[in-house]
Amino acid sequence: MELNRRVGHQGTGPGVITPDGCAVELYSRLPVGAEPDIVAGAVSPGAHILELGCGVGRVTHPLLERGFAVTAVDESQEMLDRVRGARAIRSAIENLDLGETFDVVMLASFLVHAGDVEVRRALLRTCVRHLAAGGCVLIQREGEDWHTNLPRERVDPSGFTVRIVSAEPTGDGANSVYAEYEFPEATWSQTFVSRPLTKEQFEQALAEVGLKVDTYLTEDGTWARSSLAA
Repeated sequence: MELNRRVGHQGTGPGVITPDGCAVELYSRLPVGAEPDIVAGAVSPGAHILELGCGVGRVTHPLLERGFAVTAVDESQEMLDRVRGARAIRSAIENLDLGETFDVVMLASFLVHAGDVEVRRALLRTCVRHLAAGGCVLIQREGEDWHTNLPRERVDPSGFTVRIVSAEPTGDGANSVYAEYEFPEATWSQTFVSRPLTKEQFEQALAEVGLKVDTYLTEDGTWARSSLAA
């Protein structure tokens, strides 16, 4: 399955670059953050999770270690080749239809901020299509000032630096975002299109596909648990 580069997305640096501009080698180096603990604290033990956009398994593997069953989906075979222990499926998320449902559907990596509104709707419809009765959708959002507090830089304790350099308007409400990841021996960059969403706009986007926010899982509101609206 040959996948074309997504419009407005590109990347540079050593190794394979995926259609959305992600570098496989870069994502293989990034440390695990708080995501597995956030997910584990929001769902039932042993739940079957559909992880949409799993990448190299940075979150997949800790979830497996915590006893969850994970079906991991990504459009890049090179990313999926790094995933171990999970059922792995290669597919663009917006086209996915497995004909089955899951206790938990997870849409992380700020995918809900897709620059193309129709792509965002397709992503959320995929979440709904695979959601079991009584299940929940966990969604990761950008921070409120993510596109305005720029440039900004963070030095990770493990020794690399991440910079969000710029977010230039594309003219239709989205921004072209440029990020850099600098390691002692290599540097990667990624350009991608992202649409800022206020909390009200985010909740409206969910309502369009029949979802409602049950609760925000983090103090900064960057993780939300949602379910089917009545």
